[in-house]
Amino acid sequence: MGVAQQQKDPLERDFAMFKPLVVGCLALWLGAAPAAAAEDFLTWRHDFATRAQQAGISQATLNSALNTIDAPNNRIIALDQKQPEKKVTFSEYIDRVVSEERVGTGTARLRDYQDLLKSVSKKYGVPPEIMVSLWGVETHYGVITGGFPVVESLATLAFEGRRRDFFETELLAALKILDQGHIGLDAFIGSWAGAMGQCQFMPTSFENYAVDGDGDGHRDIWTNPKDIFPSIANYLKQHGWKAGQNWGRPVQLPEGMDLSEAALKDPKPLSEWRKLGVQTHTGNPLPGGGTMMASLWVMDDNPAQAFLVYDNAQVLMKWNRSRYFVLSVGLLADAI
Repeated sequence: MGVAQQQKDPLERDFAMFKPLVVGCLALWLGAAPAAAAEDFLTWRHDFATRAQQAGISQATLNSALNTIDAPNNRIIALDQKQPEKKVTFSEYIDRVVSEERVGTGTARLRDYQDLLKSVSKKYGVPPEIMVSLWGVETHYGVITGGFPVVESLATLAFEGRRRDFFETELLAALKILDQGHIGLDAFIGSWAGAMGQCQFMPTSFENYAVDGDGDGHRDIWTNPKDIFPSIANYLKQHGWKAGQNWGRPVQLPEGMDLSEAALKDPKPLSEWRKLGVQTHTGNPLPGGGTMMASLWVMDDNPAQAFLVYDNAQVLMKWNRSRYFVLSVGLLADAI
């Protein structure tokens, strides 16, 4: 072996000399990253717990529900940061949400709870089929309510910081729910984002709109239909639901109708939509009084997927600001 082959490049020689040190430091840094994050979380947790106690949360609730969480849940962070998948078309969405199976189950549930639903409807002015439809779209009639501990989810999202003020407010409300005994900690389960129970209320929505329908001192939106249905109806009523008025209807549009944003921006009386040639989906004249206001929604820029929606559709938008969601609730309610 020649001398030239025996000698190493100076950079290679120096790296070989310091390689153990570099590798060791790298290992320490990688190991320290989660530890540092955990330490930061514990600092945030201590600060929040202090503020929560000042807001009236008992030490017992803080000890059992919050102070047992030593680190953020990385799966929840990943779900929050996940990029949206490719856009689902309106037709695909409706086929999935307003499926034959969901219509059939909803029809059965409407029948199973008809007496309770009629009583709630009479009190709040919300039709039974709308309550059942919201229940069905949100949690498949109470079957799919989430599998994440609510306090851990909200603590993780508050610590993450993307919407810290929002999630700290929700976390404080969640701790109040536990403090007031509406649900036990083991059963305090919801979505990864903290939506809870069979109607998927966020904790502040629970505070403001959940109802103790059977008067037992608890607002149980997890297991008790006597609380679930009044809570749904109360939310809608408090947001302006108009009794005796439908959500809207699918319609036929005249050929060549102006579908620009400017033309569709403002609601118009039904009488004006009739003059413009809009008909029911079966081709009949639009019913209703001439002063009733309606907006035209054309989904995916497809004139064959057009709907006139009334004030109650705007109320459903307060529940979820997706037109796909609102129309699926309305169409499912009509089907069941």
